[in-house]
Amino acid sequence: MSKPDLEPWQWPEAEWRSRVGQVRAGRNLKPKAWPGGARCAVALSFDSDHETNELRDGGKSIGRMSWGEFGVRQGVPRILAALAKQSVPATFFVPAVAALLHPEEQRRVVAEGHEIGLHGWIHELNSVLPEAAERELHLRARDALEKVAGVRPVGMRTPSWDFSPATLKIQREMGLLYDSSLMADDDPYELLEDGERTGIVELPVEWIRDDAPYFNMNRHAALRPYTPPPAVFDIFRREFDRAWEEGGLFLLTMHPHVTGYRSRMFILEDLIAHAKAKGGCWFATHAQVAEVCRAELKG
Repeated sequence: MSKPDLEPWQWPEAEWRSRVGQVRAGRNLKPKAWPGGARCAVALSFDSDHETNELRDGGKSIGRMSWGEFGVRQGVPRILAALAKQSVPATFFVPAVAALLHPEEQRRVVAEGHEIGLHGWIHELNSVLPEAAERELHLRARDALEKVAGVRPVGMRTPSWDFSPATLKIQREMGLLYDSSLMADDDPYELLEDGERTGIVELPVEWIRDDAPYFNMNRHAALRPYTPPPAVFDIFRREFDRAWEEGGLFLLTMHPHVTGYRSRMFILEDLIAHAKAKGGCWFATHAQVAEVCRAELKG
């Protein structure tokens, strides 16, 4: 039998080692001290998917696209207002199609001091694409975001929160500073490709620190927002408190079409207030955090 015909329990050692070793966590890049002597770094991020959640699957649902449009009309403005009130920077990961549909939004985000990051072309599942198609879409998305926002993105969050066998190679070809799609640690680390150091900083995500798993809704399935907003706030607060105690990174992922509702905005607002009351926090964009962590590679 050829390898594709083998069951996993039949694989030779070289097979399972090669699969595990494609992309691994390397050196921990948490600095001895954060800028300004801060105890904890706080990196807030917003995945501005908008209508692409429906478009990427070839969908035609006007209702679901209007749900994405809510993120444009109400979600992003409310989020930007909350960030401005507290003078806190953040990172917005934007599929290129969403940026092209709503260019003024991206220009406003940049003008208000926030970062725009790569999030695919049309929120495609990059992890299942052929290498040539994945490369072309990432490059096309980079060029589109740069044209719309006036700034070339230096970081990526893959639309599928996953890598294909070629993703890291493509990111290296693009010369990216950081990725924020993987989950091997709480704190930043260097990505390794087949055991080789890449110099790319990973700012790890986690479903626990993402609003979507708690609030997503599908009226045709059993998917319902069963977790009440105060419980989500409590989970996020506990994640932050432990990051603060450990002197690490607290990275949060939210979505304008998920968190931007009247009954949920307090989660973001109260979390920022809690972190500020705790003290010793450095609020930064993902690129700023990655720059500080990359300096650890030279140490």
